[in-house]
Amino acid sequence: MKTILFFGDSLTAGYGLPTAQAYPSLIQQKLQDEGHDYTVINAGISGDTTASGLYRLDKWLSGPVDIFVLALGANDGLRGIPARETSQNLQQIIDKVKHKHPEAQIILSGMEIPDIVPGRYAAEFRALFRELAIRNNVSFVPFLLEGVAGMRHLNLPDGVHPNAEGQKLLARHTWAVLEDLLKKEL
Repeated sequence: MKTILFFGDSLTAGYGLPTAQAYPSLIQQKLQDEGHDYTVINAGISGDTTASGLYRLDKWLSGPVDIFVLALGANDGLRGIPARETSQNLQQIIDKVKHKHPEAQIILSGMEIPDIVPGRYAAEFRALFRELAIRNNVSFVPFLLEGVAGMRHLNLPDGVHPNAEGQKLLARHTWAVLEDLLKKEL
């Protein structure tokens, strides 16, 4: 049995929802339905930034990791943490995963912040994920919240966290990339 570790924030944790409705659980179900022998571990913690993720990473790398899904950065963007700092933290996470589990496949989930944010920050923030994916030759989900962000009917009343229907889209975006990795293993 192989392991997929989802390492993220409230989006991964499924904030405000039963665990079974969080997108990592939906991916687990899809894997079972398709006959893949994988266990999904949801290491999502609400409020996590890339810095706090880096801080807690070692604990999660002590076990087996065949595929590592890195879905951090949304809280950095919401807090206006400099894009360079977010990029450095994500790079350190990727480096640690590669060092501890050199055979593991990595999927980086991109984040974006609305273009209504003044200045260059939104563009820099969006670009940092794509640049990291290219530099590290890892699989890439361009924008985890594609089609969900800003859509009232797909979010909880807070307007920020996906509801059960929104989580299904997060699962679909992630599955599209994960499925390619699984095909390569066959």
